Amino acid sequence: MKIFGVVLIVLGILGFVFGGVKLTHTEKVADIGPIEINKEKTNSLPVTPIASGAILIAGIVLLVVGAGKK
Repeated sequence: MKIFGVVLIVLGILGFVFGGVKLTHTEKVADIGPIEINKEKTNSLPVTPIASGAILIAGIVLLVVGAGKK
């Protein structure tokens, strides 16, 4: 439970720092014999500060609960 709490804390902090995740993928547009045309597409997945704060608080709660059970 402590490890999961630490992971959540790190993810919450990263959410505040970066504000989201950018995903890039390549898709094939045309393939004509030896010539291939590709297009690079970028999508972003925003993470709101509210969600980052909730993840951070959940991680802290898990650490406190995990330390209290010993």
